[in-house]
Amino acid sequence: MNLTDFEKQETPFYYYDLQLLDATLNAIREAVEDAPHFHVHYAVKACATPAVLKKIAQAGLGADCVSGGEILRAVENGFPASDIVYAGVGKTDREIRTALEHNIAAFNVESIPELEVINELASEMGRTARVAFRINPNVDAHTHEKITTGLNENKFGISMQDMIPAIRMAESLKHIDFIGLHFHIGSQITSFVPFAELCKCINQLTAALEAEDIMVRSINVGGGLGIDYDCPDEHPIPDFNGYFNTFKKHLKLRPGQELHFELGRAVVAQCGQLVSRVVYVKHGLQKHFAIIDAGMTDLVRPAMYGSFHKPVNLSAEARGEQATDQYDIVGPICESSDVFVKDYTLPLTRRGDIILLKSAGAYGEIMASQYNCRKLPGSIAE
Repeated sequence: MNLTDFEKQETPFYYYDLQLLDATLNAIREAVEDAPHFHVHYAVKACATPAVLKKIAQAGLGADCVSGGEILRAVENGFPASDIVYAGVGKTDREIRTALEHNIAAFNVESIPELEVINELASEMGRTARVAFRINPNVDAHTHEKITTGLNENKFGISMQDMIPAIRMAESLKHIDFIGLHFHIGSQITSFVPFAELCKCINQLTAALEAEDIMVRSINVGGGLGIDYDCPDEHPIPDFNGYFNTFKKHLKLRPGQELHFELGRAVVAQCGQLVSRVVYVKHGLQKHFAIIDAGMTDLVRPAMYGSFHKPVNLSAEARGEQATDQYDIVGPICESSDVFVKDYTLPLTRRGDIILLKSAGAYGEIMASQYNCRKLPGSIAE
């Protein structure tokens, strides 16, 4: 879409560049084509827009789900249930039954009580549930505290010291098939060092299990690979070769073991943009405000995490605006935290200008709310 097309649409809305998504999926495929035992699952929580999901399913990726609703959405949009893995600390009975009915690939189990409930429900349904235990490796991902998941203080997973007793219990349950281990240390990780540290931890754990004659068929290392929010146009596709090569180099897989990944943000973030329109330009005593019609209800990451999404004034660029000014780009929500960026230099901005917020394909539209009774944003994918 060009500026004229954007101007014709009701704002705010999400725009997904499916050509960039295709290029990203091709880069993933090329990075793992020499490793047939590598299986990439897409983390549906990042973006569940049907057009995006269909494209990812067609590329052959599996799905990583964290709710019963995500399982249903994934199946509806072309993901085989046999390629769906299901994580989450609070799986309800209804959600577990949904997963069992679809015969998904595996439950990533996060506690002993959850294991017991899955076995009970599987027994009632005459099914056997394949499970991998999510192990908390206490690896610091060196990322934002709200998206770090692999430390002992986090709510996720089973501690390493409880791993063997949990596996022994699983082996004793009639309707449970223990298949392996699952890990996820965090999100928006921009260094490969934490992944190498994770590999070393997994190597130690699998060696300990071998000493106990416990066979691990599947290892799932989660996701977490970050993107470049500061320079999205310069780096539209993450370094998948570097990411997967880290595991090829550092993880000691045994013959026949399968390695699974759960990438979300790295797949879809750069292909999505939030398109908004300037409602007012307000000149305060100390600041200038570009007030846009998108708010924290449409893109909550800046308010929740202090995240940066690069703003682009498409209209000013089109008219060749040379003069610049500094603006706080803010939304219309009745909250002081409804701010996208402060003191940001833009071309001279006018009422009605189209403003793009870049890198919004992940945790954007999917996290939108109707606070202030606002309408949910629409989306266009092409």
